[in-house]
Amino acid sequence: MSRFSALPFISVLVLLAADPTAHAQHRDLTQYVNPFIGTDRMGHTFPGAAAPFGLVQLSPDTDTVPYAVDGAYNRRVYEYCAGYQYRDPTIVGFSHTHFSGTGHSDLGDFLVTPTTGALRLNPGTADDPDAGYRSRFRHETEEAHPGYYRVRLDDYGITAELTATERTGVHRYTFEQGGEAHVILDLMHGIYNFDDKNVWTFVRVENDRLITGYRQTTGWARTRVLYFAMEFDRPFVSYGHAKYDSSVYRGFWRKFDETQNFPEMAGRHIRAHFDFHLAAGDAVQIRFAISGVSAEGALANLRAEAPGWDFRKTRAETAEKWNTQLAKVDAEFLRDDDRTVFYTALYHACLSPAVYQDVDSRYRGLDQGVHRAEGFTNYTIFSLWDTFRALHPLFTLLEPRRTGDMVASMLAHQEQSVHHMLPVWSHYANENWCMTGYHAVSVIADAAVKGAYAGDLRRALEASVATSTYAPFDGVGAYIRHGYVPQEAFPYSVSATLEYAYDDWAIAQLAWKAGDEVTAKQYLRRSASWKNHWDASIGFMRPRRGDGSWVSPFDPMDTHGQGFIEGNAWNYGLFVPHDPDGLVRTMGGERRFTAFLDSLFTMGLDDRHFANTEDITRDGIIGNYVHGNEPGHHIPYLYNWTSQPWKAGERVRMIMDRMYVNSSNGLCGNDDCGQMSAWYIFSALGFYPVAPGSDRYWFGCPLVRSAVISLENGRTFTVTATKQAKENVFVRTVLLNGKALDRRYITHAEITAGGTLEFVLSDTAH
Repeated sequence: MSRFSALPFISVLVLLAADPTAHAQHRDLTQYVNPFIGTDRMGHTFPGAAAPFGLVQLSPDTDTVPYAVDGAYNRRVYEYCAGYQYRDPTIVGFSHTHFSGTGHSDLGDFLVTPTTGALRLNPGTADDPDAGYRSRFRHETEEAHPGYYRVRLDDYGITAELTATERTGVHRYTFEQGGEAHVILDLMHGIYNFDDKNVWTFVRVENDRLITGYRQTTGWARTRVLYFAMEFDRPFVSYGHAKYDSSVYRGFWRKFDETQNFPEMAGRHIRAHFDFHLAAGDAVQIRFAISGVSAEGALANLRAEAPGWDFRKTRAETAEKWNTQLAKVDAEFLRDDDRTVFYTALYHACLSPAVYQDVDSRYRGLDQGVHRAEGFTNYTIFSLWDTFRALHPLFTLLEPRRTGDMVASMLAHQEQSVHHMLPVWSHYANENWCMTGYHAVSVIADAAVKGAYAGDLRRALEASVATSTYAPFDGVGAYIRHGYVPQEAFPYSVSATLEYAYDDWAIAQLAWKAGDEVTAKQYLRRSASWKNHWDASIGFMRPRRGDGSWVSPFDPMDTHGQGFIEGNAWNYGLFVPHDPDGLVRTMGGERRFTAFLDSLFTMGLDDRHFANTEDITRDGIIGNYVHGNEPGHHIPYLYNWTSQPWKAGERVRMIMDRMYVNSSNGLCGNDDCGQMSAWYIFSALGFYPVAPGSDRYWFGCPLVRSAVISLENGRTFTVTATKQAKENVFVRTVLLNGKALDRRYITHAEITAGGTLEFVLSDTAH
């Protein structure tokens, strides 16, 4: 039995067959996507409308939980990282920017809400929705597909429909009753909101259909500016706004009544409204484009991507983009739910990084200047502590051209950085410095080694070296001096050292590829630094001080205050993906190593050991193995370095079965911009990139019956599973193009050459 609750019935079929604009070149795979997976509990995904890798992610927000209460962090806000919680009974409105499954948040820009009757500009509360403009809704009227969302706002009798292009959201609101109606544009709303988050807001009413403006915020991204162009398909009859600023200075604008029909609105906290007189059954459509550059850029995006008012056509075109994206892996499963989980994972994996440039290739850079992307498409939202592990390697396999653009975007970021660093965790022309490691170097090395990035390798290597030598970042200076990060230099010292060691190995691979033997050897030496945290007396990685002494007391079970970020020594201590052979030797040999892995999956982890770690919950834990957070994602594949490699497949199948379910709380932790989903995609196919930067994918046990991967080079690679069954979780034989492999991995070149990989499965290990 699954520990996750079942999802109430929701239609997940895309009904486009009768639409003459739909152009299906292959079977409709969007029908297997359930955008509600992960919208409850820790999943933090959103069900709204977006194009693949689109900047606009237009989705309902179900509450306005503040970041702080009485000056202290509000733990409830964590549930609203994506703005939507499945269990909520009300919808506040529909905002245009969202993160998918992050453990911290921002965005939620430009909330739009249709209402009827008396004008109310306060959103109200979940306990008292009648006090404001929010509306109750029911899941029975809610429908979501890739690129489309629909719901009935019960308090107003309005059917809301959303679709999107890469830079433009398209709304259609159908009013059951005639009379006075309003569309509210809430420029105060945001995700992870607080009183001072809005820096400034400006709105121009250009005519009786078109509005432009911008919003500047501070928060996770401390200097973020986003412009918009908003156009109605019919004229509004009046408009106005309320300002909630506390400034004592009003200037000489006070000579005007700015609240009604005044075409300029400016302030820190503004809610605007646009009013209509409608007949029963009337629909109001809105096109809403955004830009990081200018209102002019937003309007150009709107004109280029959504030039007309044919909602069905826009929806169909975006659905076909999704179908093309999903068709890169055409997979069959024994169970319908597994197929839904797989294609939903592929859908989630392609929500970010997001295109971050206007249709004329201009974008706002890290230096806050306007740049033009020459020869590449610029991307934003790099959650690299999460996504270097499997998401970016998935793109390297399925999306090499797009991967090359992402690498070019990272190099542009580094050029614009006053710190001369590649992105750590970046979005919307900002570095937010979240999490440890400098994992952009892993993404670049993986792309270079596998041929997805064919640009200036010398330039890429220089950027990677500059990043790895920036002393003020998270103990890097101390790491270079001591060969490890002392605990007094950085509180997550062991995590940092282990991650720097892996990243340094990745730099070495890039250096070999660039033909720089000196740098390669230097960084290979640095990549052995992980050994400096091994305490043989207790058999765990452990924090130490600058004088070499071990930090005491030390609890290898605890996830807080022990030198690890969001993990404990049992899990995080296994993060040596670039040297598993060395790790096995260090931990006492293959026999002890196997016993350690076995214990990890079978022992217990008491709640008190992760009570202070927000990103770890009981739902993502098997024994003491934490799958709900990323540092352990490679761990089940480490059995490939033992004499019992079949356990890798057994553990992987167990994790897929328990941790991924077709339900609203069917993700065991944050999806983290697609990393949790990418792990599932690789694992369902039967192989996984344990060490990105290597050309090897290590075997687990596939969940697919068969899968055809369509590669960008025109070839196809087919995975088949002979004797696939729920109980057959052991791999007896692996054949590549009919020939048995005597190794536990396949190379990138073998996949991209095309061919067939066959797994022969069994219900016994021997």
